[in-house]
Amino acid sequence: MAAAAAAAVGGAQPPQAEVPAPGLALDKAATAAHLKAALSRPDNRAGAEELQALLERVLSAERPLAAAADGEEAAAAGGGGGPGAAEEEALEWCKCLLAGGGGYDEFCAAVRAYDPAALCGLVWTANFVAYRCRTCGISPCMSLCAECFHQGDHTGHDFNMFRSQAGGACDCGDSNVMRESGFCKRHQIKSSSNIPCVPKDLLMMSEFVLPRFIFCLIQYLREGYNEPAADVPSEKDLNKVLQLLEPQISFLEDLTKMGGAMRSVLTQVLTNQQNYKDLTSGLGENACARKSHEKYLIALKSSGLTYPEDKLVYGIQEPSAGASTLAVQGFASAAGTLGQLDSSDEEDQDGSQGLGKRKRVKLSSNTKDQSIMDVLKHKSFLEELLFWTIKYEFPQKMVTFLLNMLPDQEYKVAFTKTFVQHYAFIMKTLKKSHESDTMSNRIVHISVQLFSNEELARQVTEECQLLDIMVTVLLYMMESCLIKSELQDEENSLHVVVNCGEALLKNNTYWPLVSDFINILSHQSVAKRFLEDHGLLVTWMNFVSFFQGMNLNKRELNEHVEFESQTYYAAFAAELEACAQPMWGLLSHCKVRETQEYTRNVVRYCLEALQDWFDAINFVDEPAPNQVTFHLPLHRYYAMFLSKAVKCQELDLDSVLPDQEMLMKLMIHPLQIQASLAEIHSNMWVRNGLQIKGQAMTYVQSHFCNSMIDPDIYLLQVCASRLDPDYFISSVFERFKVVDLLTMASQHQNTVLDAEHERSMLEGALTFLVILLSLRLHLGMSDDEILRAEMVAQLCMNDRTHSSLLDLIPENPNPKSGIIPGSYSFESVLSAVADFKAPVFEPGGSMQQGMYTPKAEVWDHEFDPVMVILRTVYRRDVQSAMDRYTAFLKQSGKFPGNPWPPYKKRTPLHPSYKGLMRLLHCKTLHIVLFTLLYKILMDHQNLSEHVLCMVLYLIELGLENSAEEESDEEASACGPERCHDSWFPGSNLVSNMRHFINYVRVRVPETAPEVKRDSLASTSSDSLGSLQNSGTAQVFSLVAERRKKFQEIINRSNSEANQVVRPKTSSKWSAPGSAPQLTTAILEIKESILSLLIKLHHKLSGKQNSYYPPWLDDIEILIQPEIPKYSHGDGITAVERILLKAALQSRMNKRIIEEICRKVTPPVPPKKITAAEKKTLDKEERRQKARERQQKLLAEFASRQKSFMETAMDVDSPESDIPMEIATAEPQVSEAVYDCVICGQSGPSSEDRPTGLVVLLQASSVLGQCRDNIEPKKLPISEEEQIYPWDTCAAVHDVRLSLLQRYFKDSSCLLAVSIGWEGGVYVQTCGHTLHIDCHKSYMESLRNDQVLQGFSVDKGEFTCPLCRQFANSVLPCYPGSNVENNLWQRPSNKSIQDLIKEVEELQGRPGAFPSETNLSKEMESVMKDIKNTTQKKYRDYSKTPGSPDNDFLFMYSVARTNLELELIHRGGNLCSGGASTAGKRSCLNQLFHVLALHMRLYSIDSEYNPWRKLTQLLEEMSSQLGSEEQQPEVPILYHDVTSLLLIQILMMPQPLHKDHFTCIVKVLFTLLYTQGLVALSVKCNEEDRSAWKHTGALKKNTCDAEKSYEVLLSFVISELSKGKLYHEEGTQECATIIPVAWSPESMEKYLQDFCLPFLRITSLLQHHLFGEDLPSCQEEEEFSVLSSCLGLLPTFYQTEHPFISASCLDWPVPAFDIISQWCFEINSFTERHAEQGKALLIQESKWKLPHLLQLPENYNTIFQYYHRKTCSVCTKVPKDPAVCLVCGTFVCLKGLCCKQQSYCECVLHSQNCGAGTGIFLLINASVIIIIRGHRFCLWGSVYLDAHGEEDRDLRRGKPLYICKERYKVLEQQWISHTFDHINKRWGPHYNGL
Repeated sequence: MAAAAAAAVGGAQPPQAEVPAPGLALDKAATAAHLKAALSRPDNRAGAEELQALLERVLSAERPLAAAADGEEAAAAGGGGGPGAAEEEALEWCKCLLAGGGGYDEFCAAVRAYDPAALCGLVWTANFVAYRCRTCGISPCMSLCAECFHQGDHTGHDFNMFRSQAGGACDCGDSNVMRESGFCKRHQIKSSSNIPCVPKDLLMMSEFVLPRFIFCLIQYLREGYNEPAADVPSEKDLNKVLQLLEPQISFLEDLTKMGGAMRSVLTQVLTNQQNYKDLTSGLGENACARKSHEKYLIALKSSGLTYPEDKLVYGIQEPSAGASTLAVQGFASAAGTLGQLDSSDEEDQDGSQGLGKRKRVKLSSNTKDQSIMDVLKHKSFLEELLFWTIKYEFPQKMVTFLLNMLPDQEYKVAFTKTFVQHYAFIMKTLKKSHESDTMSNRIVHISVQLFSNEELARQVTEECQLLDIMVTVLLYMMESCLIKSELQDEENSLHVVVNCGEALLKNNTYWPLVSDFINILSHQSVAKRFLEDHGLLVTWMNFVSFFQGMNLNKRELNEHVEFESQTYYAAFAAELEACAQPMWGLLSHCKVRETQEYTRNVVRYCLEALQDWFDAINFVDEPAPNQVTFHLPLHRYYAMFLSKAVKCQELDLDSVLPDQEMLMKLMIHPLQIQASLAEIHSNMWVRNGLQIKGQAMTYVQSHFCNSMIDPDIYLLQVCASRLDPDYFISSVFERFKVVDLLTMASQHQNTVLDAEHERSMLEGALTFLVILLSLRLHLGMSDDEILRAEMVAQLCMNDRTHSSLLDLIPENPNPKSGIIPGSYSFESVLSAVADFKAPVFEPGGSMQQGMYTPKAEVWDHEFDPVMVILRTVYRRDVQSAMDRYTAFLKQSGKFPGNPWPPYKKRTPLHPSYKGLMRLLHCKTLHIVLFTLLYKILMDHQNLSEHVLCMVLYLIELGLENSAEEESDEEASACGPERCHDSWFPGSNLVSNMRHFINYVRVRVPETAPEVKRDSLASTSSDSLGSLQNSGTAQVFSLVAERRKKFQEIINRSNSEANQVVRPKTSSKWSAPGSAPQLTTAILEIKESILSLLIKLHHKLSGKQNSYYPPWLDDIEILIQPEIPKYSHGDGITAVERILLKAALQSRMNKRIIEEICRKVTPPVPPKKITAAEKKTLDKEERRQKARERQQKLLAEFASRQKSFMETAMDVDSPESDIPMEIATAEPQVSEAVYDCVICGQSGPSSEDRPTGLVVLLQASSVLGQCRDNIEPKKLPISEEEQIYPWDTCAAVHDVRLSLLQRYFKDSSCLLAVSIGWEGGVYVQTCGHTLHIDCHKSYMESLRNDQVLQGFSVDKGEFTCPLCRQFANSVLPCYPGSNVENNLWQRPSNKSIQDLIKEVEELQGRPGAFPSETNLSKEMESVMKDIKNTTQKKYRDYSKTPGSPDNDFLFMYSVARTNLELELIHRGGNLCSGGASTAGKRSCLNQLFHVLALHMRLYSIDSEYNPWRKLTQLLEEMSSQLGSEEQQPEVPILYHDVTSLLLIQILMMPQPLHKDHFTCIVKVLFTLLYTQGLVALSVKCNEEDRSAWKHTGALKKNTCDAEKSYEVLLSFVISELSKGKLYHEEGTQECATIIPVAWSPESMEKYLQDFCLPFLRITSLLQHHLFGEDLPSCQEEEEFSVLSSCLGLLPTFYQTEHPFISASCLDWPVPAFDIISQWCFEINSFTERHAEQGKALLIQESKWKLPHLLQLPENYNTIFQYYHRKTCSVCTKVPKDPAVCLVCGTFVCLKGLCCKQQSYCECVLHSQNCGAGTGIFLLINASVIIIIRGHRFCLWGSVYLDAHGEEDRDLRRGKPLYICKERYKVLEQQWISHTFDHINKRWGPHYNGL
């Protein structure tokens, strides 16, 4: 007490801690050291008191501030320092004290050294990337952090990566959850032994300080919590408190990370009850503490909880939130039945007591439940901390702290118990919470760590009644949303069901609870307790019955429902999660014989619950009409446990079946569902909206089917095998409402069904019977057979990818069942039944996934239509399966016609279910089959081939499953007296088949044709009486039959019958014959089933006497029948098969068949065509004619378009060279003729009505990505690897231009180079032409078209009207011939000097713009388009903005860009020759005209025209040099020769003369060659230079010195030696010199390589301008072939010599003179700038083809590096990281953080890196996204898993590997600029990517 008193006094004085003295840190350390010493003494009482006082002072200093901050006057009280200062101070003190005077960091390190880290236990929150390995996991919830996963060895395991939804913790090192083989290296060592013992004094201070610290935290939490008014916790307030506490909680979190030693101290503190009692009792004089305790009690009370000590509170507690009152609320809403319930007559036996009442009684009287929901007592810090964590709705920090402690075993147990103790309270809080999603995730985050551990789960189940708590809480949760059930008897129903519209169900709020429940039931020890505890089972069945009959659908009969409720999904989810999954969990523990007892318990309570349910809804024997519920969980529990009992536990089925009456009730509702399915598919429920179809689909969908339709069908099979077969069959037809249809009369009236639905309902009924009788899922198939059957059914519908198969095969929902997806059996079955089709490319560019397709033998022997029908969600899938089957039979030649679904022999039935086959041998079914066969034969309406197919299928099933031996005398023995009133003598199908039925009495409407025929019959000699005796079958009423049987069964089962069953005479089934307008007639039939079959055979084959018994020819057939297990064929083969089987089974049948065949069969009655049928026939004919007309039209259209298709389809195939019409124009035709694809007229392009090519203009930086070294660039996947863009073509050209601009005149610089390496404009066309005026009106119509297109018309975008290729401009065609006239091509014999003069003159003529014609306007507008295609920064390089030089440069660079790109598309050289890939669709010719026209507007001053420098010797050399202040022009040797070529040619008037072209090329070649020599001279070293100078000089006077490179080289060297170029070869120079011994061969090669790029471009240009074909050649002779093609090589050149490049030279003026003139310019420049002068001379000419970055083999390497990488701009880890595949830049997709001027980073980067085209890999999705201008599209993924599938968004998380073919395709589309054409799904990105 002394300490507390001292503390109270201390609190009153102004504590020193608040005065921040300078030496305070020192003081703290000293104080701490002093206290530690005091406490270490054996007698440490004084020290302890001193410490207490200090803590009380320090820790209370911050409290008032916090309280103030929490109140309104926060700002005022905070003053300058704000509330943070004091808290900081307190934390500092605590750290100091813990460290006991030393440094805190050293202390941490010291503690860590004692960490026995056997467990990882890393805790993560949502969105963290973790791994799960099914091979290593024991619990299905096992997860590993990335580090532990990669450190462990999981090769070949079944693992996947996943993004955590709710957060989790790493299980590495925990052998309860995973196998030790999967532990990582760090956690493999069981390290407890070698960790030294923790010294006592290290953690001594912690033991004293931490309890106070945690208590302080709790006091905070108490004070911060204000009970919200009106039940809405103001999240703002809670968050405010939590923010203030952030540092404290983080401090605790850091402590937990110090390792095991510190955790065990914390565990002691948190669980020590004495400490807790001392500190929190709230007694004593400290007012603060007392106040705090009061707040705690208030919080408890307001949560509806009691504190057991306060007897007083407990006594007067108003019923605020007890379960009892909840029940009251539940029922108050359910109806006013409450009053009568309470006072209901007590003499009811317990069994039939109202369910509602029973439930209420149960909940109110059972005190245990009350205490579960309402009592909480906290005995330790841990318990109260958890309480506040819940109250504050699970703040993330607290959760992480509590979970971080889990590696401590002692803590784990204590915490789990605490958690269980608070379980009910957690769920109550969750139900009220607004953020229930977040909260659910946090709850599961905790619970999954606790309950996955079997040992722990068992312990709390035993010690804390975990199961009772969970079941009670579940009941409590559901009770709040119960409503009265309207099923069956709406007024008097006592049953209540959950209301699926409530938030609790709609938002799935219950899932944390259910998921915990499923989790603990997966442990065998826990499940056993559950199955043994009868009380629990009763409660649980009670819970399940809340879902029985929920979401009832009532059929709308009059108008369409106004509002379609979407609650059905909530209902299905609830049944699956809350009922089915726990059921599967329990079932997985009932696998062996020893567990029989459990099954008996479940079945017993299940039946009791069902009985109660039937009573509650007042059910007798007829279901209410027009309503259906798909939810019968009680039935399904019962069915599944029965199935398990027979399959695994060898239980006798009859011992667990109820009496007949109960069976009859049990079958009604599942049967009602089957009938309703047929009704829904027959469109009888259309007025209920689409959602009812949704329900029917969900019911059979793969995730639900084995918890829904499968148990239902199994239950019906069980009932059918035990009930009277006649009763069952008649019930089926009655439920399907087709009883009235089953009459021999040709007309009938159906009181309950419209005529248009009859056919499909009859098909539905027969199909259901076939499924019922042939399905063996629960009747004897093994798990592997089931898996195989499921897989075959799915594959037969469609080829499937591996993941969709995994998804579609209904795996056993319980993870421990063995058939885990991806498990061994799945893969082995898959490889047995299917072939893998590797992913391929379609020519259109769409990418396929890897698919599995059924093997041929599967189609041959295993295709099972019954299974397919059962599993199809969409009816079209059944058709798809049949189509594929038909195709297979045709292809393999097995059956040519239209096959019927094949008949398949079934696996044998389990003996318990043998009774099922009695259905096939009951008179009722035989009468139905007979009637249907007769009706089909007589062509009655509403019967289809499908009906016949099913009828034959049933007959065949009956023959397959008949009683083994049948004596032929049996029939005669039973005498005639038994058969005169009924139809068939016995019940065996084999003998009934041959029984002849002569007359049948039918009820028909008076209008029916039969009536008149009868009047004749009655007047004939034999009177009706005698007919009567000759065996007229009576009118047969299925309904009456069923009533009779029902009565019999009931009377049999209650012979003591004290209760009379009320016969239900519902108006629905009027008693037979009561309808007045029906009359009785007698039909003469005289057929048996056999005779009907034989006549059917004739009818189907369309021939008389087509059936001939096969055994008459070959008696062997009967002795050794080879009846295959599986048969293909159509109706005819089916009939033959059946007759053969009938003959095999009985000699009498054989004889009768022979007799029937002997009588010549009477002709089939002619088909009377009724008016209605005539109408349909006419319709058919009309349709046929229309179809033929359409075919004709299509054929015509196809031939017209064939030529177009040939050009349009091969975007990527250079092989086909069918030239377009443009190219085929014959040379003699004077004018080219164009077809307009809009108006269809042909004609030339004229000045006033120009034609244009459809073109797409796009800016491109592909050229700029060429690099000069061969080593491919890799995508960086570590910090060391970086990509620098120095060696790209674009960078090199940029550097060159800026260097020139530094030293030379700007206008001259802009003529010396080309731009467009980045952002150059590429022009491509689809080759179609249109009139420009037509195009304008087309654009208008597009503009008015409201359909959302993928392109923007305002930007001039459109699609070609013919081939739909994307385009955005029209390039006018220049009038005149397309290929220059022959006249122009003839070589004239002018000398080169003359030609040079002509060229100069022509260039000198000013190009006046042609007069204002339409053509010239269009030329102008297209030029504008070309300029606007690229950004300004890619056009303006001049120092003076807007100078005309800029435009000039831009225009000839456009030509350069297009030529260079075409060269790249050809693979970088011209060896392949031929027309270009784009040749047939090239628009270069037209483009040249447009550019030339514009360039002629700018005349180059003849002074500056480079042409003169090339062709004339200038007198005054000095005048050439600019004076000092004026910058000189660029020396001619620094000019880019290709640019000069384009300038020269575009400056000439068009069309160009071939001679002039050749002349220009020759002149430029001399310059190029000289440049090559200069570069060579610079590259070699001093000695080489002097040697060459010498050797060349000797040959200078030989005859062709001008054509010898040695002479020229020596001259160049001597000329340049005059300047300073070769001087100052300092050390820095050595880098550029390649130490190569230059041989003549290597020099020749160097010169050729230097000149080749120019020759290639020039040849391409010549090809486009003059239409000459390019020759193909070998790579080594490319130079000589191109030079001769260009006319550089003299024709008389002999080819024997080795080829010398110099021989192509043709100097226009004496070589040595002009060279010295050129060298003079260089020398005068290098006088001043030798360095730069040298750099400019060495031009890199060998560019490699552009490539995208090389990607690593495995996607994981990319993912691991990039998904945590921080963005260089905003230094955050992006939410959607992406990486550019062109340059490797890392960007934030959609990141607002990196937005600049409303452009997000990816869009911005696409403009900077690709001039508007960006290719990004999205790291978190593995998908590639393409940005093209203002649009984007998802391209697909280049990473596929082992099964050839993409994994978009990494949902499956399987390892992905690069698909090189796909990456090649991507690269190809990038280089060829075809993204726009090949990818179809584009959308606008609004700059938001």
